[in-house]
Amino acid sequence: MDLDAFYASVEQRENPALRDVPLIIGADPKNGKGRGVVVACSYEARKRGLHSGQPIATAYRLCPEGVYIQPNLALYGQVSADVMDRIRKYADKFEQVSIDEAFLDVTERSQTSGGPIVLARQIKAELKGKERLTCSIGIAPNKSAAKIASDYQKPDGLTYIEPERAKEFLAPLVVSKISGIGKKTEAQLNELGIKTIGDLAKYSPRSLYKQFGKSAVWLWAIANAEERVEVQENYEMKSIGGEHTFEVDTNDWLAIKEQLVNLVDYVHKRLIEANMSYRTVGLKIRFTGFETYTREKTLRFSTTDKQSILTTIQELLEEFRGRPKKVRLVGVRLSGLANKPEKSTTKPTLDTFVSRKG
Repeated sequence: MDLDAFYASVEQRENPALRDVPLIIGADPKNGKGRGVVVACSYEARKRGLHSGQPIATAYRLCPEGVYIQPNLALYGQVSADVMDRIRKYADKFEQVSIDEAFLDVTERSQTSGGPIVLARQIKAELKGKERLTCSIGIAPNKSAAKIASDYQKPDGLTYIEPERAKEFLAPLVVSKISGIGKKTEAQLNELGIKTIGDLAKYSPRSLYKQFGKSAVWLWAIANAEERVEVQENYEMKSIGGEHTFEVDTNDWLAIKEQLVNLVDYVHKRLIEANMSYRTVGLKIRFTGFETYTREKTLRFSTTDKQSILTTIQELLEEFRGRPKKVRLVGVRLSGLANKPEKSTTKPTLDTFVSRKG
């Protein structure tokens, strides 16, 4: 699963005025004498020859009419966490490999859920409906082929490689489609007459080993659709959250507070079940038109106290009372998680502090 033009798509989601325009995230080309690089850009900007890592001065020369904004890494990180929380439930094993990309092993789950294509469509529908983001998904018998497939029909793509046709699918593609092959390795392969993945699959393994050493085994296995690197479950709970979307947008603050109380109960229950404590409480609120805000407060000590969550959420909510727009969604998130200390520990926590008498 690969989110489409992730940084740019998040910015366009938050600000509809940025849709359908060449959006470049990075340094301001008009300040700093054009220093810096393009961090990310929208598909509209890519059509004009822009790409990540490009000097910002070059980008401005190619696209002076583009909209240039500074990256909001905190926002992207929060949205990534929301997305990964949503899609993890679809997988037998889940491996997040970057802020916008993850591998899902669905071997077992797909057998009882209508197959991998059905699962992929469910993921895409949930992300589009709940997060207003699109992703491209590749389905294949191994990770390397799935990665290539995810890039095959971007944006908003879904590509299924049947196991028995994996080698045939890969064969006509240029070798640079293999993740991990950079310009230097591509040039070395081209010098050997290897331009496509099919060329690589037919090349002598012994000769390949002489040129690339142990990497040859990896290259040859990918080209022949025989790579079998397992999805490495690397999920580490970094936050616990819950959201509620109102059926009809509302400005009934009593109803909004009631839902937040329910969400506090929900996240606290999950916290206790995970045997963890938290330090940071976050509020998410979305108004009509997908205008979304997140606010958070970090406490002095880690705690498991539910009342502290509720009190903090009420404090954070006050900023938004009186807004003319109606509320569409509210959410509560706990972060700064840590394993709950054993009872024998002498390290002070907020729980031990507030429980003292006298």
